[in-house]
Amino acid sequence: MSILVPLYVHPAVDPVAWQRLVPMADRVYGVVLNPASGPGGQPDPAFVTAARALRSAGVRLLGYVDAGYGERPADAVAADVVRHRDWYAADGCFLDRAPSGADRLTACRRLVRRVRRLGARPVVLNPGVHPAPGYARVADLVVTFEGHWSTYVSAYHRPRWTERHAAERFCHLIYGVPEALVPLAVRTAGERGAAVCGPVTGELPNPWAELTPALAQAGD
Repeated sequence: MSILVPLYVHPAVDPVAWQRLVPMADRVYGVVLNPASGPGGQPDPAFVTAARALRSAGVRLLGYVDAGYGERPADAVAADVVRHRDWYAADGCFLDRAPSGADRLTACRRLVRRVRRLGARPVVLNPGVHPAPGYARVADLVVTFEGHWSTYVSAYHRPRWTERHAAERFCHLIYGVPEALVPLAVRTAGERGAAVCGPVTGELPNPWAELTPALAQAGD
C-alpha cells in the first residue's frame, strides 16, 4: 500500500510536517503541493524550499490543479500545470474536482493528454467518486472515494467494473479516521481494490492539514 499525501498546510506554518516527509519517500505515492488552491500567482519561497528537499529525497511531487468538474478552461488548467513544473519542479499533477460523467470523458481524455505533453507524470484524477468506467484508462491514478470514515464504513459501494483494473489505478482518500483505526482504514482500502490511500484523522473544513499516522505506522 502506498500513501498519497495531500498536505494542505503552509510549510512556514508547520515546517515539522514537511520535514517529516523527507525520509518517507519509500512509503509515499506522492505529495500534493497546494500553495494557493493551485500554484498561486507567483512562486512561494517556502514551497520552493520544501519541494526541493522532498525532491532531493526522492519524493514524487504532484501539483494541485483545480479542474472545476470539467468546466474550467483547458488553457487555465494547463497554465497551472506549467507553473507547478517551472516553480516547484513538480513531477505530475493532481487534478482535483475532476469530472466523473460519461459526457465529460472525451474532454477529460484530451486534457490529460495535453498535460502529459507538458511533462506531467503521473496524472492523478480526483472526482472523489467512482466515475464512468472509461476514466480508469485516462489517468495514472483515479481517486474513487474522498469522504468521511463513517461514510466509508457504512455507505461505500465498489462497482463491479473496477475489478477489471489493477488496484494500482485506484486511490481512496478518507478523513475523520480515529487514529487507532488508521491501520484498519489502510487494510480496508486494499480489500476494496485500492493500492493507494490517504487516511487522515482530520475533519472538515481542512482535514488534510496534518500528516496521516499511516506513514509512521508503516515504518514501525
